[in-house]
Amino acid sequence: MTYLYRARDPLGKTIEGRIDAVDADEAAQQLRHDGFAVLDVTDEEDDAAGLFGGRVSRRDIANVTTQLAVMVDTGITLSSALQGLISQEKNQKLKQLLLALQTAVEGGSDFSSALQEHPQYFDPTYIALVRASEASGTLAEMLERIADYLRARMESRSKVRAAMTYPAVIAVLATGVTIFLLTFIMPKFEPLFSRKGVDLPQMTVVMMAASRALVHYWYAWLIGAVGGITGLIFWKRTESGSRAWDHTILSLPLLGPLFRKIILSRSISTLGTMIASGVSALDALRLCGESAGNRLYGELWEGVRERVMAGEQINEALADQSLVPPTLVQMIASGEQSGRLDEVLQKVSTFYDREVETSLKTATSLIEPLMICVMGVVVGTIGLSLLLPIFSLSRRPG
Repeated sequence: MTYLYRARDPLGKTIEGRIDAVDADEAAQQLRHDGFAVLDVTDEEDDAAGLFGGRVSRRDIANVTTQLAVMVDTGITLSSALQGLISQEKNQKLKQLLLALQTAVEGGSDFSSALQEHPQYFDPTYIALVRASEASGTLAEMLERIADYLRARMESRSKVRAAMTYPAVIAVLATGVTIFLLTFIMPKFEPLFSRKGVDLPQMTVVMMAASRALVHYWYAWLIGAVGGITGLIFWKRTESGSRAWDHTILSLPLLGPLFRKIILSRSISTLGTMIASGVSALDALRLCGESAGNRLYGELWEGVRERVMAGEQINEALADQSLVPPTLVQMIASGEQSGRLDEVLQKVSTFYDREVETSLKTATSLIEPLMICVMGVVVGTIGLSLLLPIFSLSRRPG
């Protein structure tokens, strides 16, 4: 069989290529025999099928992390633990990932270094926590803590997604119904109104014009929609566009405060987990900025990091930030003064998780009836624009 590989040559240069072998283990052994440090070995057919086959989800990573924590805690070596996971894994993508990690570990790399070769699966926070545990010799405990952290993040994300599903469905339904009425129902009435010579109300004239525009120039609408979405995506990738978008998101009525709480919950959770795990405050603040998911908050945490480097405490650096509520600054200040910052941050993170849940319920309870009202107004307007000329016809004599 042919395998694709990534490896480092004796000079440290990363190379990629193909190698024929009976299985992936033999391919890795051949490469090591030739003096290469193996980073990854994958079946060429599996790699091609992987575009449409299995994928490695966040839940997969959390489950693997938990299983590794249990096995390492019982005294099994990391390499043997990875081999045990490989032997029972059915997801080919995940199996290839575990094999790459095992190969790197057996080749003499630290686990954190092996993880660093796969940034699409392991974020900087994960890698930094593992690196801290390697220095303190608490890998099993740290893996369990990482798994809990990942699950908390997934749970928060799933709550947000579930809360926004119903409003999204209503929005799609409203758009679909509007397009259907304008392109299929409205055109059937236009010949009738023309034939009878009805004096159409302004509302009906506008709806008829919109109907003709959709029916006769649908390709222009389609091109405009695709072009607009594509332009928005590329604009968001620019520095100015990303910053403007993130600012708009935080300034939205009703949803803006919710997004702020979600971002703060994520950042505080990351900061608390990192500091409790022995990661330096400066590295923890840097990773907070990277994991914030919002450019404005990313810049905020980077600014806090620079001021902490200059000798200030975290609460002092946050005191004049409008994106951070004063109560949060006060709680961080009490944690720093008592020397229990990690405990305080964990409690604050739990508090914000509850706040996010409450805010989600409040937002959805307001958005849902609002969306239904909007849908009713749109459909009602179209229906009324059809009924008014019909009423005129019915009042005509004979």
